[in-house]
Amino acid sequence: MQVDIKSLNIKPLRHTFDAVARFTGTDKPASRYLEATIGLQPETNFHYQPLWSKDRAIFDKRNTAIEMADWYRLLDPRQYYYGAWTITRSKQQDAAERNFAFVEKRQMLATIPAGLRAQIEYLLLPLRHLEYAANLNNCAMSAKGYGVSVTQATMMCAMDRLGIAQYITRIGLMLADGTDTALKTAKAAWQNDPAWQGMRALAENMLVTEDWFELFVAQNVVLDGLLYPLVYQSFGNLASASGQTSFAMLTEFMSEWFDEHARWTGAVLKIAAAESPANKEQLAQWVGKWQP
Repeated sequence: MQVDIKSLNIKPLRHTFDAVARFTGTDKPASRYLEATIGLQPETNFHYQPLWSKDRAIFDKRNTAIEMADWYRLLDPRQYYYGAWTITRSKQQDAAERNFAFVEKRQMLATIPAGLRAQIEYLLLPLRHLEYAANLNNCAMSAKGYGVSVTQATMMCAMDRLGIAQYITRIGLMLADGTDTALKTAKAAWQNDPAWQGMRALAENMLVTEDWFELFVAQNVVLDGLLYPLVYQSFGNLASASGQTSFAMLTEFMSEWFDEHARWTGAVLKIAAAESPANKEQLAQWVGKWQP
């Protein structure tokens, strides 16, 4: 018996989703990021209106003074959708765990001079409370925001901030030999130390900021842009210059995270500002309001 096997070339009717094709202007195969982002923003048939804001829909473009003809244009240059983000963070977490294990195994924190240890406890540990505020702020951006390309990124950022707060907590436990003594001292400083009250007031003011895009500028652009280079680069370099590399090792995730975080926030700001002179003026006003 003879069996003839023939190949059959089936031409697909389309190469991507209709919503993605309309956005890109072509039916060519799109990236997984675009297919997991474009067209996902709920726009019609809402089940209810928010009782806390009866003049608005649950997803409402009017929740910010910024206006965009197409909110999907605020794309993430990292191309993070849930799958890509979790894979990247998993690899970074593995690296962080190795660093923590290395520092613990060699008891590197025991060699830190008392003065530098006190500086680390005073400067770094209260920031876990600020990171939790950043988590809440980015959750608010996701809740009030419009356009999945930006709100999915803010939710990922919210979870990143929770992770950073946990890393800072672990460092505090390591500095106090597994006890919560250093963390309690840091909490007291956050609540009562005059030097920290300006930052604490700033965090509380951001928590009640209504315009979600203003909150994006205040938290993710202005505050992060000032704080992360100060703590994780300048102070980290100071510690390393004195021969103490443990601080840099334990905070490596924060340094790497901020580099990519700045790429994303900078791209969003650039696209929004280029949309219209009104947007550019509004963004400049918010930066001028929060930066001092």
